[in-house]
Amino acid sequence: MEPTTPLTYTRTQDPSVGVFVCVYIYVCMYVCIYVYMYICMYVCMCVYIYIYIYIYIYIYIYVCMYMCVCVCIYIYIYMWFLYIHTQYPPAGLQVYYTCNFLLSLFLVLCCSLQKRAKGQYLFSKVCEHLNLLEKDYFGLSFKDNTDQRCWLDPTKEIKHQIHNSQWQFAFSVKFYPPDPSQLTEDITRYLLCLQLRQDISLGRLPCSFVTHALLGSYTLQAELGDYDPDQHRSDYIAQFHFAPTQTKELEVKLAELHKSHKGMTPAQADIQFLENAKKLSMYGVDLHHAKDSEGVDIMLGVCANGLLIYKDRLRINRFAWPKILKISYKRCNFYIKIRPGETEQFESTVGFKLPNHRAAKRIWKVCVEHHTFFRLTSPEQPVKSKFLTLGSRFRYSGRTQAQTRQASALIHRSPPDFQRTSSKRSARSLDGGNTTPPHCVRACVTATRTFSQPEGTISSLSLLVVFVWCVLCGVWQLDGSGDVEPGVLMTAHTITSESLCTTTTTHITKTLKGGLSETRIEKRIVITGDSDIDHDQALAQAIKEAKEQHPDMSVTRVVVHKETDLAEEDE
Repeated sequence: MEPTTPLTYTRTQDPSVGVFVCVYIYVCMYVCIYVYMYICMYVCMCVYIYIYIYIYIYIYIYVCMYMCVCVCIYIYIYMWFLYIHTQYPPAGLQVYYTCNFLLSLFLVLCCSLQKRAKGQYLFSKVCEHLNLLEKDYFGLSFKDNTDQRCWLDPTKEIKHQIHNSQWQFAFSVKFYPPDPSQLTEDITRYLLCLQLRQDISLGRLPCSFVTHALLGSYTLQAELGDYDPDQHRSDYIAQFHFAPTQTKELEVKLAELHKSHKGMTPAQADIQFLENAKKLSMYGVDLHHAKDSEGVDIMLGVCANGLLIYKDRLRINRFAWPKILKISYKRCNFYIKIRPGETEQFESTVGFKLPNHRAAKRIWKVCVEHHTFFRLTSPEQPVKSKFLTLGSRFRYSGRTQAQTRQASALIHRSPPDFQRTSSKRSARSLDGGNTTPPHCVRACVTATRTFSQPEGTISSLSLLVVFVWCVLCGVWQLDGSGDVEPGVLMTAHTITSESLCTTTTTHITKTLKGGLSETRIEKRIVITGDSDIDHDQALAQAIKEAKEQHPDMSVTRVVVHKETDLAEEDE
């Protein structure tokens, strides 16, 4: 969508409206004063009050009417002053507002819309620009007057939600999918990947040094491709920002892991990135500042599983959605009604104090949206009452995750064209075809799903000159759809050593009961040297490299063999 030249005007009313407002106020006050006067006179007559009381009432009433007229005249003069100092468009010309969108850290979109446009119209325009169909996971956010992030309500007019002179939004992930591999289209997965990279670099998604290095290496592989010593000099990682505090040690580790991903396509790199990022404890958690009943500063986190309580970045309590009966807010207080446990007889209510009323309402709306999206099969329809109702009538109006997955299963189109924001080569879709897209962002990926913590063993050969380490690990994954074929020989990371080192990796898959398949990853590392090699150092390095390449696996046993027995060993 190409931006058009906008017409910017001040949002004020025509002065003729001020006349009607003044007349309406005057008539209402006139009627109220006369009703009050006759009531007072009737009371005075009933109790036989003297005549000078009537005179006092008349004087009081006429003074009030005079003040009413003065107020109306002041309102009219003020609106006429605004009319003189305001430029209005010619008759029949529509007024547009300029909107700026931050689609990613590197892409900004500018568009114009009518002043009465609703949030849904604007959100649809952005998704149309991105060629995005699985749009229910995303939303438009903006900053309010207190610099707090708010989500644009698609059912309301935009001008009623934003009170700033400039309309600036950010296209962000609103609902983080618990399993990104279930997303259908590449563009959806890539936008999620961009959001996670931004969350990690800004510190909103904390992770350890090892996780920073692992996720950053997948980002390098996705954006730069295979490591090339001629193109990638010693400082090529400095142009990327992976962590809030990026150290030289982290960059060295990133370069080391980047070399180990040789042969991995951008789609596969993003798959591994999402599969590792979803395991972080703060993945998809929307944090809000609050205080508990004792006045201690805490953080309330809303996610797909429920409500989390954090203190000093440590989770101290968790309320799952099935355990919560009711959520409500009153003034600046936020309340959770908890379902009684097996040993309890009565319901309990937990209260938290937010900074102000708007913050309490904001977290209440976030809870309503997350619960509806992740827990319900369809959103609740708002009840239309003929009488006056108290409280907020807000309800989540979009599709739930169940409806989104059903709609995604019906998508039958060729993969949309897109490209990476900073890629040095063309992106690839999952079908293997090259893409040269328009002005958007890249997407990618699918991956295996890990159901349980796999077991693994490590065996090593300790000889004076020749050493062979066989790293045996097991991975649980879904049946059949993986990229690894049984018995395929792949390259692997080699141990850093002054001796000659060769490494091979073999993936062997066999089908188990229940439709699952077990993949056995066998790494054989042979180190040959003319001089003595430190056995302990080489073995520790092999175990360390195995853990870094497969963080989901654990080394449970180390077995030492002789070289002559290795050929006789049953693989």
